[in-house]
Amino acid sequence: MYNAKAALGKAIVRVGLVGTGYAAKLRAEALLQDERSDLVAVAGNTLERTQTFAKDYQTEAIALWQNLVAREDIELVIISTINSEHGAIARAALLAGKHVVVEYPLAVELAEAEELLALAKAQKKLLHVEHIELLGGLHQALKQNIEKVGHLFYVRYSTVNPQNPAPRKWTYNHTLFGFPLIGALSRLHRLTDLFGEVFSVNCHQRFWETESDYYQTCFCMTQICFHSGLLAQVVYGKGETLWQYERKFEVHGERGGLIFDGDTGFFIQGGETTPIEVGTRRGLFAKDTTMVLNHLFHGTPLYVTPEQSLYTLKVADAAKKAAESGFTIFVTDKLSTK
Repeated sequence: MYNAKAALGKAIVRVGLVGTGYAAKLRAEALLQDERSDLVAVAGNTLERTQTFAKDYQTEAIALWQNLVAREDIELVIISTINSEHGAIARAALLAGKHVVVEYPLAVELAEAEELLALAKAQKKLLHVEHIELLGGLHQALKQNIEKVGHLFYVRYSTVNPQNPAPRKWTYNHTLFGFPLIGALSRLHRLTDLFGEVFSVNCHQRFWETESDYYQTCFCMTQICFHSGLLAQVVYGKGETLWQYERKFEVHGERGGLIFDGDTGFFIQGGETTPIEVGTRRGLFAKDTTMVLNHLFHGTPLYVTPEQSLYTLKVADAAKKAAESGFTIFVTDKLSTK
């Protein structure tokens, strides 16, 4: 088994970063600000962009991620790139004896993610799947106030992002992004973290196509029944054929309701509405990075385990199967408490 306290025997961890996008930039900034880390090299999809990124963050540009993970002077690989590449990079890094941090999802295919967890344990290396939404102000406000509403019976979580024209980028590509609720796994992980084990899943999805593997709009609606009896509806949509932005989380209980609309929160009970303070969403990648370094150097527990992320991926895979088959899919796996 992986032993965090024995992970590093020195004062600095040497890091390789795969990716040059928004998340990668926030990771690089966090690493540069922490004296316990040394950002040795970065690899991206195009050499020109990688070289620019490397210059901005005072590191070395490498053309191929395969060369980065093979370097003997790198101990930790952080994966902040296209979803479809997560699994292959994580596997190569673990086989090369590196610790691994990867933005969700761990892999776009469930079987590959299961294999990676087993590999990390066999290699006795850290495998951390980032889920920064659990650290954010909305999730913390939910946890602090959820007991007020009494016995829960219904939850609705909707994120709709109209974009016209829709960008021709990997997040609008079936293969590169993956099934919508696998690519956007945080929508489900927030629910499993709050409400526990899932009993069954239904799902329907629709795409408006413009090219063979790209779409201009994605709309996905999922209904989840938890073992507690709670019913949850998750709506995820993006693209041109949508007309109103929405980021809303509703929790309905027998004694009241919690409504979070954007960054505004309310507790509703007996006709009275009480504002709820919602903390910031800023600085979460830096917080995650600091927690990873604390874990590596001091054995401090992380806020999420790879087993918990894998369980949510199993729920997302059930949603995928439900969307493809039109049938209700029952989730038989248990949620690990490790």
